Amino acid sequence: MSDENMGNSPLDIEKTLEGGEQEENFASLFGQSRMAERLYPGQKVRAKVVSISGDIVYIDLGGKSEGTVDLDEFIGEEGVTRVREGDEIEASFVTVHDGLMKLTTLRSGYSAVTLNSIRDAYEAGIPVNGEVKSEIKGGFEVSVGGVRCFCPFSHIGLKGGREDGGYLGRTFAFRVLEYREDGKKIVLSRRSLLEQEKQAKVEKLRESLAVGMDVSAEVKSMQTFGAFADMGGIDGLIPASEISWDRGVNPGDVLSVGQKITAKIISLDWENRRLTLSLKAMQSDPWASAEEKYQVDSRVSGPIVRLAPFGAFVRLEPGIDGLIHISNLGAGRRINHPREVVETGQWVEVYVLSADRQNRKISLSMQPKVEPAKIVLPAVGEIFDGTVEKVMPYGIFLKMNTGITGLIPNQEMGTPAGTDHRRTFPPGAEMQVAVIDVDNVKNKVRLSRKAVLEKAALDEINEYRQSVAENSAESGGFGSLGDILRAKLKEKKAEGQLRGYIP
Repeated sequence: MSDENMGNSPLDIEKTLEGGEQEENFASLFGQSRMAERLYPGQKVRAKVVSISGDIVYIDLGGKSEGTVDLDEFIGEEGVTRVREGDEIEASFVTVHDGLMKLTTLRSGYSAVTLNSIRDAYEAGIPVNGEVKSEIKGGFEVSVGGVRCFCPFSHIGLKGGREDGGYLGRTFAFRVLEYREDGKKIVLSRRSLLEQEKQAKVEKLRESLAVGMDVSAEVKSMQTFGAFADMGGIDGLIPASEISWDRGVNPGDVLSVGQKITAKIISLDWENRRLTLSLKAMQSDPWASAEEKYQVDSRVSGPIVRLAPFGAFVRLEPGIDGLIHISNLGAGRRINHPREVVETGQWVEVYVLSADRQNRKISLSMQPKVEPAKIVLPAVGEIFDGTVEKVMPYGIFLKMNTGITGLIPNQEMGTPAGTDHRRTFPPGAEMQVAVIDVDNVKNKVRLSRKAVLEKAALDEINEYRQSVAENSAESGGFGSLGDILRAKLKEKKAEGQLRGYIP
């Protein structure tokens, strides 16, 4: 049994009794033994400092039991001792050495200087300090108090690393993963400590973070889809769409690794450890004043940023794109695709047709908005010339020389029943019509060809009557009205001037 374990076992107590020690010493040693049995390696205790002697700090573990902590653990960088008698400290039990219970207050790295102290740290789960000496096959050689240890590449950091990671010559805290073959094989891990530290920070942040909160962070890495920022223990993702109101921005044009930022938390998923941040949310929404800024009929300018089959998008400002619909691109002519008129990157001056802040849409046009001319409808009884536009089963649509289109119902055509209007009056055929009805609300005009034919026949009859009357007055005789009509109609029928009206 090694000397450092003396005082732990009943055999040690018996040796002390054989040496003639007093009964009080037996009780003291037995108490220490019992206390050591109650404490397990790595167990944390709170105890009061009872004295400081040399390079040892003694703490009260209850009753007559005392523990020791190296004084070096309480000396700061400025060389000032930060502990006094009567102070209460928290320490972790390491082992029993030379009959004394040894504890440590270190969290980052226990100053192990021997194989036994490394073994004690291994059993207590306490980190040790080690210097990375060199890169060897599979990892690094690490010196812990002069003892040669091994740290695999995968355990030197959270993501592993080699010499180019800047580890050589530096001292870190390591956890002893394996202690075998009486110290001939000691495997260390720095990653497990970093993971433990990160988890502690995550748990602390979990209690304080909430959606909508503004947080400080440091850009850690850049990706095509966004950027990762370190919030002090947990990484948050800033998606590319949340970096700027400008949807076409490249994350690398706005952010850089190491840059300090302030962002807003927009989502938290602790189960999957996903935290989403937004820089855009820290900026004013350009759409908030879009309707006031881009008023109807105002003239604006910007570059064409995207072409689509239905139109072209114009960048008016970061975050606001307006659409020129394809129907507003061709200046009255029909086009099949916007590329026939404009191209991406082209700077254009356009007119605002409408601005919708709620739906985030702005409609633009290459030409100013033209108000439709006010329609002046004809009066009932007026007669117009027109051209057939379309023949339907119920009538014919006729465009009059005034530009207005009206409907001639079949019953107003003045044609015999069964007449094929499609053959008799094809599109483009000309005819004269009379207005018989006007709907000023719906801007509809009802026309009649029959009324014109009837009026023409009546006018001719009246004209003939007058002519006969004048001839009779000169000759002194009158014929019957029937004779006059029959003669006149026979004459007109022969000339074919009542086409389709008299069978």
